[in-house]
Amino acid sequence: MDNLFAGIPERLDDELFESIIENEAVTVERIVSRGQRSPAWGWYDQARDEWVVVLKGRAVLAFERGEEMTLAPGDHVVIPAHMRHRVAWTDPDGPTVWLAIHY
Repeated sequence: MDNLFAGIPERLDDELFESIIENEAVTVERIVSRGQRSPAWGWYDQARDEWVVVLKGRAVLAFERGEEMTLAPGDHVVIPAHMRHRVAWTDPDGPTVWLAIHY
């Protein structure tokens, strides 16, 4: 048995992406952020839909069309395939733990 809150590093230079389940139909990953954000010049443009939930911490997602969304523990969102987005902010004072499902 594993725990989504186990093994969270005290320091991270980059966001930590860990695959939990992966096959041709679905990918489930844990993401841990500590103040990281996407590069200002870059957008995620994913080929599959993504459902993401913040389990711990806080974050702000930004979308290319100008919308921003603040996420707190328990908040979740579906990001359709090819909806360009990025992480604009994550809590620098503690870990933000995400669970993402790409399908």
